[in-house]
Amino acid sequence: MAAKKRMELSRTDHLAVERTRLANERTFLAYFRTFIVFLSSGFAILKLSVLEEIEGIGYFLLVLSPVLLAIGVGRFLYVKRQLRQFYMIRE
Repeated sequence: MAAKKRMELSRTDHLAVERTRLANERTFLAYFRTFIVFLSSGFAILKLSVLEEIEGIGYFLLVLSPVLLAIGVGRFLYVKRQLRQFYMIRE
């Protein structure tokens, strides 16, 4: 099997790859932040007796929060793998 030959990136291309990598990290942090907010909101709704009427929303948020985290991690790893596959990135 022939090894894929990778071109050396110009400074402009290298900066574009870095911007994409940083954007990927920011997007993951947004998913993580949403996970934390949904999880804590779900627990708060379930623990506060004043909010008994919307207890179902609390359970929904508790179920949805790990799903959001899984989507965020999956997307982060997918984009990271794509960048590594198409460009010469040293980590």
